[in-house]
Amino acid sequence: MIRDNWGIPHIYGKTDADAVFGLIYAECEDNFKGIEQNYLYQLGKLTEVDGDKSLYPDLQLQMIADTADAIKDYQTAQPVFRKLLDAFADGVNYYLYKHPEVKPAVLRHFEPWYALMFTDGSVSATVTGGLTLEETRNFYGSGDEKLGAINKPAMDEREIGSNGFAIAPSRSARGHALLYINPHVPFYFRSEVQMVSGEGLNVYGAVTWGEFFVYQGFNRHCGWMHTSSSADVGDLYAEKVIKKDGHWFYEYNGALKPVTERKLVLKVKTGDHTEEKTITGYYTHHGPVLGSRDGKWLALKANNRSYNALLESWLITKANTFAEYKKAMGLLSNGTNNTVYADDQGNIAFWYGNFMPKRNPKLDWTLPVDGSTPATEWQGLHKVDETVHVYNPQSGWIQNCNSTPYASSGKSSPDKNKYPAYMAPDGQNYRAVTAINLLKDAKNLTLDGLIAKGYNHYLAAFDVLLPTLFKAYDLAPDSDKQQLLEPVAILKQWDRRSAINSVATTLAVEWGTLMMRAMPPVNTAEAGTYVTERVNKMVNTLPQGIYTGILKQALIDLNKRYGTWKTPWGEINRYQRPADGVTFSDNQQSLPVGQTSSLFGQLPSFVSRTMNTQKRYGYSGNSFIAAVEFGTRIKAKSIITGGESFNSTSKNYTDQAGMYIEGKFKDVWFYKKEVLKHAAKTYHPGM
Repeated sequence: MIRDNWGIPHIYGKTDADAVFGLIYAECEDNFKGIEQNYLYQLGKLTEVDGDKSLYPDLQLQMIADTADAIKDYQTAQPVFRKLLDAFADGVNYYLYKHPEVKPAVLRHFEPWYALMFTDGSVSATVTGGLTLEETRNFYGSGDEKLGAINKPAMDEREIGSNGFAIAPSRSARGHALLYINPHVPFYFRSEVQMVSGEGLNVYGAVTWGEFFVYQGFNRHCGWMHTSSSADVGDLYAEKVIKKDGHWFYEYNGALKPVTERKLVLKVKTGDHTEEKTITGYYTHHGPVLGSRDGKWLALKANNRSYNALLESWLITKANTFAEYKKAMGLLSNGTNNTVYADDQGNIAFWYGNFMPKRNPKLDWTLPVDGSTPATEWQGLHKVDETVHVYNPQSGWIQNCNSTPYASSGKSSPDKNKYPAYMAPDGQNYRAVTAINLLKDAKNLTLDGLIAKGYNHYLAAFDVLLPTLFKAYDLAPDSDKQQLLEPVAILKQWDRRSAINSVATTLAVEWGTLMMRAMPPVNTAEAGTYVTERVNKMVNTLPQGIYTGILKQALIDLNKRYGTWKTPWGEINRYQRPADGVTFSDNQQSLPVGQTSSLFGQLPSFVSRTMNTQKRYGYSGNSFIAAVEFGTRIKAKSIITGGESFNSTSKNYTDQAGMYIEGKFKDVWFYKKEVLKHAAKTYHPGM
């Protein structure tokens, strides 16, 4: 293993299994706590650390993914792949053996089948079909007499986002395909690595803590960027149940079928000891019953965990051609990702989703369907070429920003009328609007030019929001005009690009956030993705006085919080990486940041909030980012949030922070000669 001057591990092994062993060992060196945390979540064991507050997340996970299935998959795995699973467990366990000072919270020994519980590197890889945690809590937490009660879901409108761009040779300066990899996740959620083996593996990119495959990255010939998908791949079945002779039954195809019961034992930390809590989980042939609505139980059918999902995640890292990449995707097991692709043969491509069940296109699959009839059953899976996709578009560019695929490539975008609604139920957002405007006329792009576009600070939402404010201001009473004269003048002069020294950014973000909260709530998660449509509807229906009234409230809030609303954005929007990772302080060193969240259409997301502080500090957004050129030799640049190390005394703790904020990327050392020139430490794991 070689750690370069940025602290990035380059792992070299004779076999793929050697590389997996080295990678997991390196991950443990950097962040064993993060690895254990991810597996506590996937195994449904958070209660053993967090206590009762994680009871229902654990219950959901234990019902959705059965460890017995993962153990069976391991026992029947292909011998070659089983070696990788063994190497994964050996790497963690050897690290713990060599570092007795590291005290796991719960998992003192890792089993090889653990990796088969975490088959997707997504930040939220569990599909629940739109069912909420609150519904599970209401269903299982209220006693037997409450089962089947009428519950209405509360909608979750969390910001999610990632950006993926692919540029065809016709639009690049050197005639090579380009790829921009820009996931938005909680800070420090992934690390930057390289894996090389004598069995043909040579892959570079981001790996999620505890996984042994590069989730977003590139090899010698091709690269891929996964964005979170809103494709409908998990469905809720409304089951009509009755109780007879002390047992539950559900109606199906004119008959009664018994509800399957399974005792789930959760260990719950209470004070300084652990108590066992047993909950009876219910299942129909559709899947686990996770909640209820309108008096009917809701059973989830999804593909949250499978052997093929992990195998597919591994095989794409070894694909050397477009055909090989498509063959790996032919396993049809990635349930949560879109993919933007580019390679050294000049191909660019985009797939919206991968695992895609065939269903009756006349039904609304965003809502629970009737579980009592065979007419709602899945009818197999769509093949790769049947899913929404773009292959080598004439437009010469592809973008996906967790937005509709039907605007992914200009005039070369897929035709919405050719696909069933469940394949791509999401709408448009302002990040995609920004990306389209930047890419549609782009020519002679270089890596640096692509990075500059990826770090563009334009906030497209204000192209719609601000004109309505200005119109409302013109119609406002003279008293309001006098009060708002100066802030409105500043906003009128603003170029709608966020910046460190910009008072307009502070005003716009404060006012815009309040405006977004004024939008009517949505009824489904899919409806929440129609951001541009919802904003357009809002600006056409809200009374004029609301706009100026909310601006006055924004001024009051800013004056109260910072003493004056005339506060430049960078004074209150900061980057800080506390030594303990959680305790932010206005009295400690921090850096000004000119970016905002992606809510308003900015491509480089920096989500910040107060942390028991007066100033706002970033905690989510841009993480590992890379720009790659696929010529005869790989040329790439990358950046990661803050730094590679989790040791606050290391030079690699925040050595990339300033570059990260400014969008100045470092060169990627992909070839071993380059790595050796920049080697800071060379060693064998554990020695």
